[in-house]
Amino acid sequence: MDRKVVIFDHPLIQHKLSILRNKDTRTMDFRALVDEIASLMMFEATRDLPLEDIKVETPCGIADCKQISGRKLAFVPILRAGLGMVDGCIKMVPAARIGHIGLYRDEETLQPVEYYCKLPKDIDRRDVFVVDPMLATGGSAIDAIGQIKKRNPRKIIFMCIIAAPEGLEALQKAHPDVDIFCAGLDSHLNENGYIVPGLGDAGDRIFGTK
Repeated sequence: MDRKVVIFDHPLIQHKLSILRNKDTRTMDFRALVDEIASLMMFEATRDLPLEDIKVETPCGIADCKQISGRKLAFVPILRAGLGMVDGCIKMVPAARIGHIGLYRDEETLQPVEYYCKLPKDIDRRDVFVVDPMLATGGSAIDAIGQIKKRNPRKIIFMCIIAAPEGLEALQKAHPDVDIFCAGLDSHLNENGYIVPGLGDAGDRIFGTK
């Protein structure tokens, strides 16, 4: 069954995204913006978490409250750029576990090459958020999600900041059961597989490398 694709139109996210795109934005500011956008996106991405009723004793009485009902989460960044989104996610869900998947793109074939995979041992009891700032060709996201599916998690959600239509279509086709959240959907990929207009190489801009 096809799942949902959410393209955010929230003013705060769009404002921060405009600064993120600017080629003159400094590394320290770029890193902070990725963190902030990830936090804001988590509000919507966790909207479907189930709640249960509880009673809480306040200084003035008993309050009828809600708490998340038995859902364990994990965040899995696709290395290395995905690391920039992890702190923003963890701020919203401090109890979540963190896994890592290392992929790089072959510059000739544009296909992902895996070099590292380390996931929580109880991944089969968790909802997994795979995070990567850019969804370009979709190859890395497709491969990472495929690796995680081998461990039978309860649910997988993919979250990125900017997506290209080509990558979004490829990811939906490969993994129609995965919900996708994007801060922005751009025009197209260029001949080198980069998103246009995009924001350049997210990993280089987060870590200050060229």
